[in-house]
Amino acid sequence: MATESINIFIPVFVMMAIAVALFGGALLAAHLISPKNPTTLKEMPYECGEEPVGTAWSLFNIRFYVVGLIFIIFDVESVLMFPVATIFKKFNELGQGTYVLIIFLSFITVLLEGIAYCWKKGDLDWVKSFKAGDRK
Repeated sequence: MATESINIFIPVFVMMAIAVALFGGALLAAHLISPKNPTTLKEMPYECGEEPVGTAWSLFNIRFYVVGLIFIIFDVESVLMFPVATIFKKFNELGQGTYVLIIFLSFITVLLEGIAYCWKKGDLDWVKSFKAGDRK
């Protein structure tokens, strides 16, 4: 019984070994083939065609990260709705359509509540203004 359960995972281990070998081979080939003639122009940081001003250790507004994280969270959750929408007809034919619709609508409700919370809190504003005594 123990060898049967291990034999099931042999294809997984083979695929993992192939993936690691391809990754390592690609890195090794890139290291061996790539030209190594750095110049001061090539080592300069590239910023959309502009000359870099100041150091690379400048401070960014935390708003960029917050808005980016909110976008990723809601984007991934909205993508999760597509598989349910594609198989909804099959569930409806099996008599499970009402159950799936209730679950689907509760998921959308949670998404809308999350967006409303972020909107009310002001996390979707690029410029956040504070009133006196409103800093939290």
